[in-house]
Amino acid sequence: MTKDLAKFAEDNNVKYFMISFTDLFGGQRAKLVPSQAIAEMQEEGAGFAGFATWLDMTPAHPDMLAVPDPSSVIQLPWKKEVAWVAANCVMEGEDVAQAPRNVLRRLINEAAAQDMHVKTGIEAEYFLLSPDGNQISDEFDTAEKPCYDQQAVMRRYDVVREICDYMLELGWGPYQNDHEDANGQFEMNWEFDDTLRTADKHSFFKFMTKSVAEKHGLRATFMPKPIEGLTGNGCHAHISVWDAPGANATKNVFATTSGSGQTGELGLSEKGKHFLGGIMKHASALAAITNPTVNSYKRINAPRTTSGATWAPNTVTWTGNNRTHMVRVPGPGRFELRLPDGAANPYLLQAIIIAAGLDGVQSKADPGKRYDIDMYADGHKVRGAPRLPLNMLDALRAYDKDKGLKAAMGEEFSAAYLKMKHQEWNSFTSHFSQWEKDNTLDI
Repeated sequence: MTKDLAKFAEDNNVKYFMISFTDLFGGQRAKLVPSQAIAEMQEEGAGFAGFATWLDMTPAHPDMLAVPDPSSVIQLPWKKEVAWVAANCVMEGEDVAQAPRNVLRRLINEAAAQDMHVKTGIEAEYFLLSPDGNQISDEFDTAEKPCYDQQAVMRRYDVVREICDYMLELGWGPYQNDHEDANGQFEMNWEFDDTLRTADKHSFFKFMTKSVAEKHGLRATFMPKPIEGLTGNGCHAHISVWDAPGANATKNVFATTSGSGQTGELGLSEKGKHFLGGIMKHASALAAITNPTVNSYKRINAPRTTSGATWAPNTVTWTGNNRTHMVRVPGPGRFELRLPDGAANPYLLQAIIIAAGLDGVQSKADPGKRYDIDMYADGHKVRGAPRLPLNMLDALRAYDKDKGLKAAMGEEFSAAYLKMKHQEWNSFTSHFSQWEKDNTLDI
């Protein structure tokens, strides 16, 4: 694990460091720092004006310093003279409470104090579009059911192979790549890890995928629903809890061989059951973080797609190995949260999972009845299960009402996030759309 960035630069012929932080809307912000100045930056941080990014600040705020975390450093495989490093935001000697990576770091520490070390793996789906973003880049990718399409994935082999090669080089343990359920859509999987490392890798993966796509004259997008009528970009999270962080972990505390109860039958321990209960308990509020844009709700409340299914949930239900529910338990010792989409902030996604799960363990939350049905065909038969929010405003209101979750995420963060997201919603509602003209011009 790297501790000295100056030595890292010397050992790896790095000329510049990209000191990066992620704002409330998931935007990645960075300063390019020459290696000769990195020792000072590692000590003091690179200066930013917080108001110039999506943070709840004003021009009157003092400098916000992004202090690089050397353990996160990644040398850009496609431009070796540059290294990316995630940073923690500090202002006047104190962590910026609303900064997403700080929110996650605090919750990781709270979980560790309870001997819980959360590990996750994510499935980051993306589309490869034309440079203007208006159409799928592959004109021949037109199959009604394009998922796992052998020819389509090979037509984009150069892009997929280059990204996967880089993940192999970085030691991420990538293990499969495929064409996904929408035309022009792809998914690449790598090994699960501690939540902070997963969040850093998720951030870098987005940056890397967009950079490689641009190199090939294409545009990569993680937008939840970039093409009407097609399956959207999910970002499913596979969640487990261990007895120690990193390589020191020896026991998955979610795993059990006991067959008692609904979760026990699926190989999920009591602690796993309660963690899942926390996710179910807070699901509607969770959506404000896991599905953070106006467009997000075009994915989770979508009509049937051209492929036959949205592969996204719209109801708060859980099941065994069944992909039509919000949560599935595909095997012992873990569960998959299928709610998040490609717009999810990599750090806030991990933070909200920990916050909801910890509350579930502390309150011994019950996840409720398991439904082993096809929700797309028979979901109308389910009685009493909450529907997920219909739009971003409903999700923000659900989050605002969830006092426990807001407190767990941090009152300062929650206030800033709600303020900025309500401003975004107001901007959307004040926008004059073509739909209004098409449907009400003659009313």
